[in-house]
This record gives sequence, structure tokens and C-alpha cells, in this order.
Amino acid sequence: TTETYTRAQYCKWPCECPRSPPRCAAGISLVTDGCDCCKTCAKQRGESCTEADTCDFHRGLYCDYSGDRPRYEIGVCAQIVGVGCVLNGVRYKNGETFQPNCKYNCTCINGAVGCVPMCTNSRPPLVWCPNPKLIKMAGKCCEQWICDDSRKIRKTSPRHISSAAYEGEDEAWQKNCIVQTSPWSPCSKTCGLGISTRISNDNDQCRLLKESRLCNMRPCEVDITQHIKPGKKCLAVYRADEPMNYTISGCVSKSPYRPKYCGVCTDNRCCTPYKSKTIEVTFQCPDGTEFSWKIMWINACFCNLNCRNPNDIFADLAHYHDYSEIAN
Repeated sequence: TTETYTRAQYCKWPCECPRSPPRCAAGISLVTDGCDCCKTCAKQRGESCTEADTCDFHRGLYCDYSGDRPRYEIGVCAQIVGVGCVLNGVRYKNGETFQPNCKYNCTCINGAVGCVPMCTNSRPPLVWCPNPKLIKMAGKCCEQWICDDSRKIRKTSPRHISSAAYEGEDEAWQKNCIVQTSPWSPCSKTCGLGISTRISNDNDQCRLLKESRLCNMRPCEVDITQHIKPGKKCLAVYRADEPMNYTISGCVSKSPYRPKYCGVCTDNRCCTPYKSKTIEVTFQCPDGTEFSWKIMWINACFCNLNCRNPNDIFADLAHYHDYSEIAN
């Protein structure tokens, strides 16, 4: 007697697919399933396959149902017999996956070699980094992005690097660590208190970390145009007559300050800082607690036609070396 059975149906119509397709691992194809319905991650060599779950044909795989006689419902993804590959003098079988080095994962597909990069950090750290550079880090396979500031000529050593380490060298070393610090980003606000950030590895772990400081380009409540001299169109620097205290969330700076601000123009020019430094300000809160914050201290500004939106992440792709901000 012949055993009777009902063959399982893996495809269902109408199609019911998730809103977004799945995210496949690196090197695994995103394909349309065997039901011609939804996007799915293709099955790999040795994995089970059905009429719905298709094998990765990009890797030269097919669904072998020979081991599921007589049902022929569930198969195993197997390699189509094809031509092998030769890379750097080494022979690989058709369908074989290998790593010629730590940066790539490759597969031999019928005489052709396809590789997936393992190093995926392909973007520079920040768009305001003037000289992004990929360097080899000790103990790591993939290169790391840093900001190469060695092109900048500084008349004085930065405060965070000793003079002895900086004399006659473009780069400073701290415990076999190349100190790299990006310029401060533009202030997040054109008036009032904003945030400026940079990337630096000047720490004990030599790790690239994000640093923040407060910035105030100009007060929002003051009409600076009233202070422009007759016959002039710009006021490069504005400074209030009386000292003031910085305030953050009800906490007030312990000492008063009389900061400089960048001015304004009545024509199409705008005023931005080109000399500044970072100061540490201590705040005292109503409950008696204290904390410190880094704040941008403007020394000088210049007015020009390079007017940019501080929130435009592409604004600093054009870098002006003559007026790059000196910030330490």
C-alpha cells in the first residue's frame, strides 16, 4: 500500500508582508521569496529551504530536495557544481567563503570572487574636521578616522600639550598616543546660549571622545545695529558696558564676566569668530550644589560674505584656512 499524505503549502495568497524588509547580515542577499511575495534573507549553504524560503542564487546555491523523498517539501541549500577560483595564488572551491585578510570576507562564485568589506567606518568623524585622515591603530585591523591638525601653524603651544612635546614636531605624543583634536564646531545658535562640540583623544585612554562647550555669539535681546558708527555698515565686535553672570537652568556663575560678542552688519555680510579660547566657569545652584562648564570666550571676530546656517551640517565642507578659528 502507498502511504497517503497531504503536501504542506508554504506559500499563501494574497501576500502578507511586513511593512519594512528584514536587515540581512553582511554578504547575505535580500531576495524575493519563492512565493514571489515578500523580501527575505536568502538561505545559505546547509540551511533548510522550501518553496517559500529560497537559497542564495547570488552565491550559486540551489535547493536540493533529494534527501526528502518522496515528499520533496523541505530541501537543503547546496552548491551548484561550478568553476573554482584562484586569488593570490590560493585555490578556492566554488561556493567557498574565505578571508584573504582581516578587512574582507570573500566568496568564490563560479570562477568569480565577490568580497564584502569588514571595515564599514567609511565616514570622517565630523564634517567640520578640516583634514580628516585614516590611520592604522595598534592592535586593530581597520583604520580609524582622525582629524589631522598638523597643517595648522600655531604661534603658541596649545594649553593641553606641553611645550617640550610640541617643539619641532607636527604631532604630540603622550604615552605612545598621537594627540588629535578637531576644531570646535560652529555654535548651534546665532544668538543666545548654544552648544559647540569637537572630537579629541587627549585623555588617559587615548580615545576619541566628544567634548562640548557653551557658546554665545551675541545676545538676542540687544539691538547691536544701534551701536554701529555713522557711515559704517558693520560692527565686528560688541561688548556690553556692565559685567554679567552666566545662567544655566537657574544656576548662576560664581563670578561676573564681561564677554565679547560678534557684531552684525546692515548689508549681506555676517560676523563670525576667528580667535577664541575656552574658559572654565563655575556655577552655583539654589540648592547649594556647584558644577563647572566650559564656555567659549571670543577674542576677535571678522565680518565676511560667508554667511552660514550653524545647523547646516554641510556648511563647513568649504574650509577657509586663512580665518580658521584658533580654539584651545
